Amino acid sequence: MNQQFRPNRFAILPPVVKNLLIINGLFFLAALGFGAAFKFDLNNVLGLHYIGAEDFRPYQYVTYMFMHSTQNFSHILFNMFALWMFGNALENVWGSKRFLIYYIITGLGAGIVYTFWIHFQLAPTLHQIDMFLNNPSIPAFVEFRNSDFFQIGSYDIQNNFNAFASEYNRLIANNPTQALQESIRFMEQYRIDFLNAHTVIGASGAVFGILLAFGMLFPNSIIYLYFAIPIKAKWFVILYGAFELYSGLSNNPNDNVAHFAHLGGMIFGFLLITYWKKKGRLY
Repeated sequence: MNQQFRPNRFAILPPVVKNLLIINGLFFLAALGFGAAFKFDLNNVLGLHYIGAEDFRPYQYVTYMFMHSTQNFSHILFNMFALWMFGNALENVWGSKRFLIYYIITGLGAGIVYTFWIHFQLAPTLHQIDMFLNNPSIPAFVEFRNSDFFQIGSYDIQNNFNAFASEYNRLIANNPTQALQESIRFMEQYRIDFLNAHTVIGASGAVFGILLAFGMLFPNSIIYLYFAIPIKAKWFVILYGAFELYSGLSNNPNDNVAHFAHLGGMIFGFLLITYWKKKGRLY
């Protein structure tokens, strides 16, 4: 007989899931408020930057998992719905302490895997930037600017480039030496902005860890995909994991989803559950 699972009412949620929902909601409202009142991007401060970026802070490995895009309400809605739907069952089985440990570890693991992945993504461009800065010349700058390595990945990069371009175009014909100095200053700032532009936010890593745990603990439970299509939890997890791997490896430049952070949550969740299982502490 297949075990079936449907979410319970919010009023009977276990305490950790309930408080995580509240905390995420408060952080989301704070980000909205700071943005509207002070034009201050709280996600930039608390989101996880690449470890080599100027804006990186160690605490971001924790705070990023409580932040969500204020431009896309479906981001927090999907994550909180999944936390409610699957976290409820897990916390009732594991207890609050173990569930919280699992949630935090999978969230941290997602951030760690994302850091490793983004390092290899950024390395080729950083190498080209450093090659120019170590041996600057006008032809080298033009070659970089016209290559695929030059990416407008943030408003800061766009604004700095617009301000630089007009001055550079004025100088290049009359004062090439000064134009080269301007290009060096631009590339130094571009390196900073390029690293700062890669930021990940959201509870998705931990949520994917929860999804993995649900599939492992309740493999034959029925999940209703799109609220209509029944599928066993184990197949849902496998298919979703495969989709995330495919999407991550596809490396679509128009895709701003941190797929390897999702996979990181699942990987760390699998390792932790396997460890607990070997120690006889899974239930």
